[in-house]
Amino acid sequence: MAAVRAILWDNDGVLVDTERLFYEANRHMLAGQGITLSERDFFNWYLLHNCGAWHVLRGRGADRDRIDALRTERDQLYTDLLAAAGDTAIPGMPALLADLAPRVPMGIVTSARRVHFDAIHAGLGLLPHFRFVLTSDMYGRSKPSPEPYLLGLDTLGVPAEQCLVVEDSPRGLQAARAAGIRCIVLRNSMSMDFPFEGAHCVVDTVQSLREAIDGLL
Repeated sequence: MAAVRAILWDNDGVLVDTERLFYEANRHMLAGQGITLSERDFFNWYLLHNCGAWHVLRGRGADRDRIDALRTERDQLYTDLLAAAGDTAIPGMPALLADLAPRVPMGIVTSARRVHFDAIHAGLGLLPHFRFVLTSDMYGRSKPSPEPYLLGLDTLGVPAEQCLVVEDSPRGLQAARAAGIRCIVLRNSMSMDFPFEGAHCVVDTVQSLREAIDGLL
């Protein structure tokens, strides 16, 4: 097994604790339409199948204009929640990134829109540790397509076998595997029961993540 020479990081749920805020924004928006969004629904629709809840709205007769309006409403709710949340960095992650940055080139590959990514990272101080950021505005097909991670490999200039991905979602793991990259999964409360088959390893804490990465460098 080749040593790791570069790392690509997911953002939400890995670097920052924002998945629950996104869940709350979607839950609130859908509640206004008479739809209850459970955490299990959110995990299955958003983090596993990458279909959101728009299929439910379409099934209730919502047309494209209505869905676009609801998406805009959801995005504003999410922006407001991010502004109120302040520091969302996952505990222990700033120190881990500071330790890794001088040792290995790193980039962020996220399905977030740039406007939300910038709102999340304003004032956090994490971005200087990374060579680049790829948001959903910069590629065509989102995870679980391998396209975002293939673009990450091209940007880093390293082969897949010498790269590592850190993810928290099934669709992120699927994207990494489709791109031929080893993937460590950092689980959270929403994903604790998911098996993440095919991951290089699955960890539950930042300290365990540190140890797993050190073993590959």
